[in-house]
Amino acid sequence: MPIPFRLPRFYPILDTAALATRQCPVLLAGKALIEAGAKILQYRHKDAWTQNHFEEAAQLSKLCCDTGVLFVVNDRADFARLLRTALHVGQDDLSPVAARQVAGDEVMGFSTHNAAQVARGNEEPVEYLSLGPIFATNSKLRPDPVVGLEGLRRLRELTEKPLVAIGGIALQNAGEVLAAKADSVAVISDLYPPKCDHKSLLARAQEWLRVVSGSAP
Repeated sequence: MPIPFRLPRFYPILDTAALATRQCPVLLAGKALIEAGAKILQYRHKDAWTQNHFEEAAQLSKLCCDTGVLFVVNDRADFARLLRTALHVGQDDLSPVAARQVAGDEVMGFSTHNAAQVARGNEEPVEYLSLGPIFATNSKLRPDPVVGLEGLRRLRELTEKPLVAIGGIALQNAGEVLAAKADSVAVISDLYPPKCDHKSLLARAQEWLRVVSGSAP
């Protein structure tokens, strides 16, 4: 019997646009998160990929492989296949069935935003689902309707797959999200301190890990 996939409770996302706004190199952020103890790391680049982005993802992938961290490429099944990494796809990307043909047997996640999409996710060949936005967020240009904590509790009952909550999650509300039965919290904006250097990033990531480890399962 295969071992069920387990999501780390802290799911940091290296969003290239958010990091560029803070003039923070992606590799610097990735190294700080790994040093802090993160066990999963997603590379999220929503614009067109260049060779530089591919090489950046490749360096992060090697760092993660060397340290036992699961590295996830967002959206792009082709680059996940080339890098032999995990993959996360959204509602507007390749379907999980098609993406599986490209990415192979690597771990795959699937974004959901409502009951119908969660139900579909149950039937898709993916190891975990994400659900959001739980709160209002600025990380998407056209965000889906807010799910809220009550919506999270309700939709959590519709799936047995590991569920990562995303959207507007900060240190102040992460405990409530985990108490609403999310298995993991994905973090973008609140991950990056105003002074985005290695020391500050390391301290913020360590604070996040303390918060999620101290929250009720």
